[in-house]
Amino acid sequence: MRKFLPLITLIALSFTGCDSVDDDRIPNLAVSVNIGDSGLWNTYGVAGFGASRNFILTSNLRQPSGFPYSTQSATGFGGILLINGMDPFTTTTDVPLAYDLACPVECKPDVRVQIEGDLYEAVCPVCHSHYDVTMSGGSPISGPAAKQKFGLRRYQCLPTTLGGYIITN
Repeated sequence: MRKFLPLITLIALSFTGCDSVDDDRIPNLAVSVNIGDSGLWNTYGVAGFGASRNFILTSNLRQPSGFPYSTQSATGFGGILLINGMDPFTTTTDVPLAYDLACPVECKPDVRVQIEGDLYEAVCPVCHSHYDVTMSGGSPISGPAAKQKFGLRRYQCLPTTLGGYIITN
């Protein structure tokens, strides 16, 4: 029995890995959006379950318009989806959550998920995958992403002492 223990352990570990979601499919590019004071947060932040906003900074696109991006600002691969929801790891409610907007199935910076309807799900307009962004950390719900277990890349929302948040990776 003792000589079979490594084999049994390997088999057990292979089964536990089957349910994991791959949220590392898109390139890990720099993320730095400073909404760190209460004035900026009240204007550009999110309040209330399901409230969302996109932050996209490219050579020809700046969202939201008027946001004071700095030379240090960066919005990842496809941009940032900022949404108010529940942190699935701490079950804290009414917190800002951030994800990369790029669909992990399509892996293109300009194929971005969009919040659809009152379900507060992010949906890819190309492959039609649905993601739970308010309660399950960007996990896939349906479509090719669910079959392949591809989740959205998560970013951190770090609270500041000035009443806002900094989004980073």
